[in-house]
Amino acid sequence: MSTFDMASLVFVFAAVIGIANERYLRWPRVIALLICALLASLVIMAVGVFVGSINLEELAQHRIEGAHLPRILLDGVLALLLFAASLHVDLRELRSQAWAVFGLATLGVILATVLLAFGIFAAFRLAGTGIPLAWCFVLGAVLAPTDAVAVEGLLRRVQLPGSLRALVSGEALFNDGTAVILFFSALAAAGGQTGVIGHGHIALSLFVEGAAGAALGGAAGFLAYLVMRRVHDENLAVTISLALALSTYRLAVAFGVSGPIAVVVSGIVLANQPAKSFALPKLRAKLVTFWSLVDDLLNTLLFILMGFEILAIDVSRAVILPLLLAVPLAFAARLISVFALVPLLPRGSLQKTRAVAALTWLGLRGGISIALVLTLPPTPYQAALSAVCYGVVIFTIVVQGLLTPRVLQSLYGGKLDHASASPILNETEPS
Repeated sequence: MSTFDMASLVFVFAAVIGIANERYLRWPRVIALLICALLASLVIMAVGVFVGSINLEELAQHRIEGAHLPRILLDGVLALLLFAASLHVDLRELRSQAWAVFGLATLGVILATVLLAFGIFAAFRLAGTGIPLAWCFVLGAVLAPTDAVAVEGLLRRVQLPGSLRALVSGEALFNDGTAVILFFSALAAAGGQTGVIGHGHIALSLFVEGAAGAALGGAAGFLAYLVMRRVHDENLAVTISLALALSTYRLAVAFGVSGPIAVVVSGIVLANQPAKSFALPKLRAKLVTFWSLVDDLLNTLLFILMGFEILAIDVSRAVILPLLLAVPLAFAARLISVFALVPLLPRGSLQKTRAVAALTWLGLRGGISIALVLTLPPTPYQAALSAVCYGVVIFTIVVQGLLTPRVLQSLYGGKLDHASASPILNETEPS
């Protein structure tokens, strides 16, 4: 089967599941796709066990490995997903929560990484599996960031205070940059390199790469805006926005600065320019339509591939206990890291309590965690680390994701919106 044959099957699968979900289940569609892909993977594994002459699992593993999901996500798809999500951010609300977003996206991720590393190290020791602490720090960096794609989709289903929405979205968008820096630093240290940790090296890397990435993204976004305001062709404007997302991310990677931060800042800068300054009055509607489609298609592919990735994960009995313990550990690390930054949250004890609860529950892990863990080099610890990561990601997306609308509704009394439709770019002129 060619790549196009596989793509056609994937989209047929997505269409069938989407129709069934819309008519009967009414779950967030990406979660329904993930669950059904997981079920399909289990069926493929069962067929391989009970029908030895049909080796569907080996064929599926070959196709999944050939898809190169980690490289595709980290090298390009992540840029498009982050750019699409950044277009939802209201700059006025983000400014009001700037210190809280910065703290959660940096100090919060660092604290969660440390807590997860020591907790997972203890869990492996309890299970009798000797995995060095350095490699547990690698897994901690993988599981520390929340997923902007999953969180943004869920936030569209409930009505939340604008400040909290900006805080959650802003943290989920910016913490990917911190996590990527921590991951590669921890990976280098675990591989035996010296001079990457300690003496302020990580703090310096976070500051330099983050600040330089933000500066690059801001300049690129403003330059794209200056060009777009003189454009009279809607399709050309869409092409410019696509070029902005991909080129900003790749330039940041080439210069050794944070690609995720650069592309997020470029999207925020573009989205929050005055609507009246564009030559085309309907330009925003065109961009909304295009980036909604891009976001939807990429999410569809990503969550289906994540569901089928279970076929490429080697889950042995030795990792069952660490996997089970990692789920509450991830939740506890998220709670502690958020609670430690309470002084940066909105004023008022009741509001802060609700914000801590909401931020903790919305600590979903997703595609970035899967992509990072699948880039691990071949070592005796790779299979165990991948299995634990995958278990945490699946639990947070499926269990926490499905319950998120109800939890947020109970906290804030918002109304559920099953249509989950919201504009990407604000039509009103920002202050």
